Amino acid sequence: MHYRTLGDSDVEVSEVGFGAWTVGTDWWGDRTDEDALAMLDHALERGITYFDTGDVYGHGRSEELVGEAFSDRREEVTIATKVGYDFYNNPQAGHGELPKEMDPEYLREAVEKSLGRLDTDYVDVLQLHNADVGELTPEVLDVLDELESEGRIRARGLALGPSIGWLAEGDRAIAEGFDAVQLVWNLFEQEVGNHFLETIEELDAETSLIPRVPHSSGLLNEQVTPETELGEGDHRGFRPDAWYETGWEKLETLRFLEREGERTMGQASIRWLLAHDAVASVTPTFRTTDDIDEWTAASDVPALSEEEVDRVAELYATNFGIERDDGMDSLRSSVEGEDLREAGIEKQPAD
Repeated sequence: MHYRTLGDSDVEVSEVGFGAWTVGTDWWGDRTDEDALAMLDHALERGITYFDTGDVYGHGRSEELVGEAFSDRREEVTIATKVGYDFYNNPQAGHGELPKEMDPEYLREAVEKSLGRLDTDYVDVLQLHNADVGELTPEVLDVLDELESEGRIRARGLALGPSIGWLAEGDRAIAEGFDAVQLVWNLFEQEVGNHFLETIEELDAETSLIPRVPHSSGLLNEQVTPETELGEGDHRGFRPDAWYETGWEKLETLRFLEREGERTMGQASIRWLLAHDAVASVTPTFRTTDDIDEWTAASDVPALSEEEVDRVAELYATNFGIERDDGMDSLRSSVEGEDLREAGIEKQPAD
């Protein structure tokens, strides 16, 4: 495992991180607490030091499990969490999005509660969870300054989602000197990541990018094939059928990234993201210890050649030679699509 520094902070992260949204919830398959703790322990043994959780995951349960796993090894790990969804006063309705709350006083209280569940005095990275650009107010930024000066957080980030997009938000975070922006970014979904690379270059910014969903919901690691039957409650089942069908066709055009005995497609998908200097850590969705073993090795497998990177860019520019629509033709925008139009992205904002 190799390690990189987050933004202009002194926070070190492993090139492959652990997205702890998979523990403490059943959205990505159910598992016992014992299984979850074993996965966290196994990840650390394999060199992962960056663990990314959030207060809303399992309504605090994910944080509790991370805290339980590492309370006696706190200095060995880098813990990131997220705040901004008020699950304390609102019931969870299936996979629906909870009301957000970015009031400065609420954020302070939420951070303190997260610290308690994590059994720690500080978090290495605090991320605002899906904040709209209008919610990144001077008062909110002041709270982040205060928390950092008090030693409660070491670095600040913005986690974007759940829909793919939010260009205005990421651009604002980069302009404000956030240490990290987390986003959906993979070989099949590149618009947002490519845009932020341009923003970072234009502003000569130090912000790091943290891609999640590097395997495009199971397509690029081939955990979802035409024969796969997704279990009830599996989050991947919320993608349209056309998206999967088109993805399987795209996958075949990327087989050149595989190297028998050296690099699997799942590893190549992570390695492609790590080829970008702005990327600090990639957080795949681990479901088993076998996943951990394979994907942590992505930090050490052969890097993509310049020719391979160029070929990927050419394929993406031509939609991998596929004319059929994939059913995912909208990007998220909180500013009525103005950010998408300015970026030259022709897709329409989601309703």
